[in-house]
Amino acid sequence: MRPDALPESASRPVVTPLSPSVVYASDTPDMLDQQYDGGLQGYTYAREGHPNADVVAKRVDRMENAPHMGVLTGSGMGAVSAVLLGLTETGDHVIGSTQLYGRSLRMMTEDLPRLGIATTLVDAGDVDAVRAALRPETRMVLVEVVSNPTLRVADLEGLATLCREAGILLVVDNTFTTPRAIRPFDWGADIVLHSLTKLLAGHSDVTLGYVAAQDEALNNRLRVFAVTAGLTPSPFDCWLAERGMLSFDLRFDRAEQTAACLADHLAGLPGVARVLYPGRADHPDQARAAHLLAGHFCNMVTFELRGGRAEANAFTRAADGLSFAPTLGDVGTTISHPASSSHRALTAEKRAELGMSEGTFRVSVGLEDPETLCAVFSQAIAAATGG
Repeated sequence: MRPDALPESASRPVVTPLSPSVVYASDTPDMLDQQYDGGLQGYTYAREGHPNADVVAKRVDRMENAPHMGVLTGSGMGAVSAVLLGLTETGDHVIGSTQLYGRSLRMMTEDLPRLGIATTLVDAGDVDAVRAALRPETRMVLVEVVSNPTLRVADLEGLATLCREAGILLVVDNTFTTPRAIRPFDWGADIVLHSLTKLLAGHSDVTLGYVAAQDEALNNRLRVFAVTAGLTPSPFDCWLAERGMLSFDLRFDRAEQTAACLADHLAGLPGVARVLYPGRADHPDQARAAHLLAGHFCNMVTFELRGGRAEANAFTRAADGLSFAPTLGDVGTTISHPASSSHRALTAEKRAELGMSEGTFRVSVGLEDPETLCAVFSQAIAAATGG
């Protein structure tokens, strides 16, 4: 039996309806053929697409200036997987930044080689190093605009030129920076991806990813792989993400302003060895950040506490009201410790090469009152370092 039709209404809902249906019924086999062939717009099976996913994808498309409707996935790593596994094959070579998100690094260093896909990690701010890593079989370069967790800024302009000349794909993870700060397609990126879980959704209650390609054929390949691999996003997560995105600009701007205040405050505390924030004059990539990010230096701050693991433990215990959690982009400020979370798989020596120590913390600044937030950090750092 068919379900009862929805009651007719001369008005329409203000909020996008949630559509949890797994399957959608067509009237005839001919109609179903037309839907699959593209002659009719319609949904068939939720793994292949559903209304809530399309609503969110189109919203991110507008933000990113994407030429084709992007693909929503069940997580940010789903988007990374769609690119690295859906667009490469045995014998290919992929170049990645040395400071990608931890699970992206794991896929680059463990999973791709297992499948016969070679990888090389280089400094994304050094175009000559990337050029030196190129091989005839190189398929793509994967970078984040601002790295995790040392907030180094990729030479996106130089990389786009290099990739275009070499005939390879430039893939940009725009999760940290978001389209509020930069639209990588406008700078020559071929593929842009996001963990919508973070700043765009913004409330730590959604797990979702997004990926879109400049080229329509590549975009279709990404979509087909995502459907085949079952990278399907939940309608409920999409519905929540749309709600969160309605306030994104306001949240981003407020958190960014507070992050700049916090970075300056931390730099003046005796228990802090150094502070990394792209908007500060002492950041090694400040000029590049100003050029690429149009004055938006984002909400992430990294600092190094004086001392080691004992001081790090003392700091998190004393940071009342702050969540010590391996995430970012929430309305509340969260603190992350790379040595015990995102980069725990690396040796201490390797972390040191990348600029991380046991005292390194990454802060995702939220919407708290700036003075209150600075006071919390002052007290926690003093408690940890004896200041």
